[in-house]
Amino acid sequence: MFIISYAPFYKTLNKRNLKEYDLIHYYKISSNTLHRIKQGKPITTTTLDTLCSILACNVSVIINYFPGNTKGTNSPEKKGL
Repeated sequence: MFIISYAPFYKTLNKRNLKEYDLIHYYKISSNTLHRIKQGKPITTTTLDTLCSILACNVSVIINYFPGNTKGTNSPEKKGL
């Protein structure tokens, strides 16, 4: 299992003096997308790209990746690689 944390996203929002309201109303980020982030659920790379553009930052300022058990369904062993 791989774990992605969106904690840096909220720190970055605070540093930029932005609120979720701003993302929804001024930048047209859907409230469902913000809900998915808040719940730690996956978002698309397109969404990551959009957030990086809005916040003028690198993806590492939005997410943290923590490798876990690599024997899950996404592992190269399961895909025959």
